[in-house]
Amino acid sequence: MGEVTIKRALLSVSDKTGLVELGKALGARGVELVSTGGTAKALREAGLDVRDVSDLTGFPEMMDGRVKTLHPMVHGGLLAVRDNPDHAAAMEEHAIGAIDLVVVNLYPFEATVMRGAERPEVIENIDIGGPSMVRSAAKNHQFVTIVTDPGDYEELLGELEATGATTLEFRRKCAAKAFAATAAYDSMISQWFAFADQGQMFPDFLAVNGNRVTELRYGENPHQKAALYTPSGPHGRGIAQAEQLQGKELSYNNYNDADAALELCAEFAGGDPAVVIVKHANPCGVAQRGSLLEAWEEALACDSVSAFGGIVAVNTELDGATAEAIAKIFTEVVIAPSVSDAAREIFAKKKNLRLLVTGDLPDPRRGGLMVKPITGGLLVQSRDNGAITTEELKVVTEREPTEQELKDCLFAWTVARHVKSNAIVYAKDGATAGIGAGQMNRRDSSRIAAMKAAEAAETYGWDTPRTKGSAVASDAFFPFADGLLAAAEAGATAIIQPGGSIRDDEVIAAANEKGLAMVFTGMRHFRH
Repeated sequence: MGEVTIKRALLSVSDKTGLVELGKALGARGVELVSTGGTAKALREAGLDVRDVSDLTGFPEMMDGRVKTLHPMVHGGLLAVRDNPDHAAAMEEHAIGAIDLVVVNLYPFEATVMRGAERPEVIENIDIGGPSMVRSAAKNHQFVTIVTDPGDYEELLGELEATGATTLEFRRKCAAKAFAATAAYDSMISQWFAFADQGQMFPDFLAVNGNRVTELRYGENPHQKAALYTPSGPHGRGIAQAEQLQGKELSYNNYNDADAALELCAEFAGGDPAVVIVKHANPCGVAQRGSLLEAWEEALACDSVSAFGGIVAVNTELDGATAEAIAKIFTEVVIAPSVSDAAREIFAKKKNLRLLVTGDLPDPRRGGLMVKPITGGLLVQSRDNGAITTEELKVVTEREPTEQELKDCLFAWTVARHVKSNAIVYAKDGATAGIGAGQMNRRDSSRIAAMKAAEAAETYGWDTPRTKGSAVASDAFFPFADGLLAAAEAGATAIIQPGGSIRDDEVIAAANEKGLAMVFTGMRHFRH
């Protein structure tokens, strides 16, 4: 079966974008229009002749519109295999007319949930007849054209322009899109029932789906393929929704690194100007200062080598002076809630630099699920949105931390929860002094972080590395005293860690011997 001439169309849409224009174009081609409720009303108001579905079925719309298209006169006209003699005989016997085109989009379930509607209204916005018509038409795409997206009206009319018919290739594409639409719709409903209505965190069936935004040039490596999707259903805003003002297309790695930078930067939303520099999804410099330019300079000083080719995120509007400083080194992506005209003008000279505007920063304490594929399955966990307040810290050493040490501990702890395990972060005066990430043991992370601090001191001509007098955060407990002793050797004077090791007493004793102040959080932040 190749081309199918469109003689009768059934239109029933919630989103009426482009409806009247489509109806007029179909009417001009002599297509009989059949419609329901509000769709029929909108078409008639535009001066079009429309046949009610109730006229087709012989039954009125009833039960507040819940029952109108669930009828053999509709579904027989959609599902009949036109070149099957038995189907043709049944159509003739029961006076079922063929329906060649179905234009349907579904009740706005997602929008209803998003605006906080009460349960009865949410339930009423679960479409029944719409998905049934969509599935019937899509199943019988050999003979029926199904259009579920107003964005496809133009292509539909283009198909009809020459012969008044649609091609099989177009119908197959529309059928695939239609089944994806009903699958996503049912997924949203199932998730609402599971998460919102029933309060389940891990339902028996987990629907994971999304809408493709774009295909990317490649994945982590050139031989891998990749694409960007956004979730179907209610979801927060982040890097995927950011507006790109300039620069090359974002790569898979750019998105991944930019997400890491934005998530950490969001920890400082509403606070003093903060700059986060990320390389390969790990922070390599973080600082808060009285101005964004000062924060940039302090963040860069932590590890200027790793910052080359990195991702920069800021927590406030990006100004011209800071943009000029960032532009002095090669930077892949810059992310900001907003960007001044002066900053835009400066970055415009860097044609390849990607500049992203996010608007509001995401809530670092938001809930949600994290999904990680493994061979043969999916690992699912709640987001690591845990946070510790000063009052929840437990001092375990003879010496209590000073007020400044406590501030540095909490700053280091905030950064450490965004560093790959094993994570060690030295911080001093609201800036990172050294970061050790992703090592197989905590002692090596301590040493690497200290080594980077020593290199920074040499680069900038400081008398001593900034680890001297710093606080150090460990994302998990010290299983032995060696990691703590390495930090002490680097000059740290205060430690923040979860505690909970069977050797806590040994670690505490080592801290007391070195005159360190140490606090336990009771919460760890592994990031694998």
